[in-house]
Amino acid sequence: MGSGFYTGYISFASGTFGSLAALLIYYIPNFENPSIICTAIVLLFLYGVIIGDDFEKRYGKDPSECTIDEVVGTWISLLFLPKNLIVSLAAFLIWRLLDIVKPYPANKLESLKGGWGIMMDDVVSAFYTLIIMHVSLMGLGYLKIKLPF
Repeated sequence: MGSGFYTGYISFASGTFGSLAALLIYYIPNFENPSIICTAIVLLFLYGVIIGDDFEKRYGKDPSECTIDEVVGTWISLLFLPKNLIVSLAAFLIWRLLDIVKPYPANKLESLKGGWGIMMDDVVSAFYTLIIMHVSLMGLGYLKIKLPF
């Protein structure tokens, strides 16, 4: 499971394939429901921290075989966004770019040992993607924030 539905064993672009698998799962009806996707994120994050230690011992630092971090990152990137193909693809592309570039502090968090390093750099890049997507969609008028007052 740490290989993100065996995508970690694809010999090239395993992280992208792990993210693609997560995107396909996201399109299961009602998966975007906050109680479902947030629960999945938390559970897979915790599992990723644990299993990441084993993957690092077996394959080395932040191994490409471990793509559970890409699954979690993809789902974080899609939180509370409209569920449509254009928005999902935009989030997917931005997420993949930021996961590769690793803007600060993601680049520093990657140096954490074991599963924490594997998971945290992707979580930070995913939250950057989430912020970019929400701000962009608000700017384009596709998302509206309703204030309680």
